[in-house]
Amino acid sequence: MHHLFRLIVLTLGGLIANIVIAATLSSEAQERGINSTCSSYLGQLEESVDLNGLNITFAHPSDPSLYPSLHVSNKKYNNGSSVFSASLSPDGEYCYVSTVNVTEVNTQNCNDISILKAAEDSTLKVTVYADGDYSIITPEDNTYQLILINNGEQSCTMVESRMMWPGR
Repeated sequence: MHHLFRLIVLTLGGLIANIVIAATLSSEAQERGINSTCSSYLGQLEESVDLNGLNITFAHPSDPSLYPSLHVSNKKYNNGSSVFSASLSPDGEYCYVSTVNVTEVNTQNCNDISILKAAEDSTLKVTVYADGDYSIITPEDNTYQLILINNGEQSCTMVESRMMWPGR
């Protein structure tokens, strides 16, 4: 019985340690040896997008600081879910960043979301395709594109894509 208790305590302790150690994408990136500039950018993205779901990092097995890496965070909500993905490409002291953020909302349709987005920022360009099945929202500066995909009367998938070249 004593051995069973020790095994349970060690197993739980190991699981808690893994959760704490890999709690954020940026901490996991640092542990894996991702380029420090890229890791810093990932930390900034984490804060601005409020990532705190299930996190996964893919990195080159032998030299992760020199090669691109992929970081994915998944989160479940009471009315949908989201998947955030960032690709980080180191280039010396620089790091190029591309992100994709997919959010599924099961309580609001795409038309309502388009109206709300346009009300928040009147400079956004909204283009509708295929009888309202798709909408593309683009800001004046073209820093991102948001594609809305109509999934039904009260369901919408939003796909936001960005590419950044910080410091260049």
